Amino acid sequence: MNIFPTEAVPSAENNPVLNIAIFGAFVAVTLFIVIRASRNNKTAADYYAAGRSFTGPQNGFAIAGDYLSAASFLGICGAIAVNGYDGFLYSIGFLVAWLVALLLVAEMMRNTGKFTMADVLSFRLKQRPVRMAAAITTLAVCFFYLLAQMSGAGGLVSLLLGIDGKVGQSIVIGVVGLLMIVYVLIGGMKGTTWVQIVKAFLLIAGAIAMTIWVLALHGFNLNTLLEAAVANSPNGDAILAPGLQYGANPWDFLSLGLALVLGTAGLPHVLMRFYTVPTAKEARRSVVWAIWLIGGFYLLTLVLGYGAGALVGAETIQNAPGGVNSAAPLLAAKLGGPILLGFISAVAFATILAVVAGLTITAAASFAHDIYANVIQKNKKNAEGTPVAADPNAEVKVARRTVIVIGILAIIGGIGAQGQNIAFLVALAFAVTASANLPTILYSLFWRRFNTRGAVWSMYGGLGSAILLIVLSPVFSGSETAMIPTIDIAIWPLNNPGIVSIPLGFILGWLGTITSRAPESPQLAAEMEVRSLTGFGAEKATDH
Repeated sequence: MNIFPTEAVPSAENNPVLNIAIFGAFVAVTLFIVIRASRNNKTAADYYAAGRSFTGPQNGFAIAGDYLSAASFLGICGAIAVNGYDGFLYSIGFLVAWLVALLLVAEMMRNTGKFTMADVLSFRLKQRPVRMAAAITTLAVCFFYLLAQMSGAGGLVSLLLGIDGKVGQSIVIGVVGLLMIVYVLIGGMKGTTWVQIVKAFLLIAGAIAMTIWVLALHGFNLNTLLEAAVANSPNGDAILAPGLQYGANPWDFLSLGLALVLGTAGLPHVLMRFYTVPTAKEARRSVVWAIWLIGGFYLLTLVLGYGAGALVGAETIQNAPGGVNSAAPLLAAKLGGPILLGFISAVAFATILAVVAGLTITAAASFAHDIYANVIQKNKKNAEGTPVAADPNAEVKVARRTVIVIGILAIIGGIGAQGQNIAFLVALAFAVTASANLPTILYSLFWRRFNTRGAVWSMYGGLGSAILLIVLSPVFSGSETAMIPTIDIAIWPLNNPGIVSIPLGFILGWLGTITSRAPESPQLAAEMEVRSLTGFGAEKATDH
């Protein structure tokens, strides 16, 4: 017997003044934080790496704020509420992925780089081709990730303000994109980091409060909660067993799992966070803080997801503005009415805003630092024929202009991606980064023989194959839920390309290396190994 009725959840339309007030208060507070933080943005190091001024605990919260995206909160809760066990696989994948990132690349990347991922990848290789390839893969990954966040923003704010229909949600996405541009232009990495710290604190506190509330309604008995979720699900007991979403095609699940577990170790916006601390010791401290915060949060998503299924119902969630991404806000409305709905929606909005700001500044830094400063300006000479170094102030100006371009593209892409589960869209971004970035990162850090051809083949091959398979998959066309439902070019049967594109990225890196006889510097390879393991010279420029 279902003891939790599923009548319509209180709508944001019932109290729009309260919702807008909560929303406005959050925007005002975070803008104030960003403006205060922007006062010291004088150099490229300030704008890109916050002057390396954050402590380990502060950066741990910021890493959690960057990593716990809208996919973690909105997408996973909705996936568990609708698909049960198979939805929780996202939580498991994201958590295990973080462990892979910590064990293999995090501290070594921080010790070797300066501002961007390309600093590491080009350290002992030819600057121009490797930086260009790394910048292009970074921009591609950030764009896919931004699609997910902007799509989630449209559904979330539409739910909060009672806006339905694609036109209304598109306007909301545009407003969110403009806010993002303002935050990053003004605050740089320092402002973005403080927004991420505030957001991580609010998100984890809100998730803990909702988890306790859900468990209290079920006598603090997880078994009772699961029974209620089963009783209120059209799929019954199937939500407790594997296979509801991926049973028909286990290869799709394997591809998804590979992308989730291996993707984080190559995410440029997460790796860039390690450049904001002053020492290797603080980097390690931030790692410890981050893993406890992230691990604890993903355990909470199990209760929140099944709680939404039990108290709200899968059908109500799927029919709400934003679809499955509305599970957590609807659960908040069921538990605490419009006030809790407004608070949790503002927290989720903070989640989206912090992550898109981090992605945007990462993409802007990659273009300005890697392409403009180290490719376009690298070989310029003055009238006497002497090489002219890129002006750091000009580099920051280019980064700010790039922010505006990226923001506009993110708005357009977010409008096109409406209705997709954001956890699923993030999985596509993870597949792209695991295919294009991770092989080159691991080879650069651990294989002395690795050379420029291997890096370029790996990055372009992994990126190209991942994007091609996404375009040819059912995600892109051929169904009502596809990004472009009006056409059908789907000839690749899997939703995620990882099972092919990730191994291909590794194979191409190996093949390019063994077929090239171009000499690379053994001295730079030895220097990189020492620096990656010890942190010696990590704050110095990496150009050579």
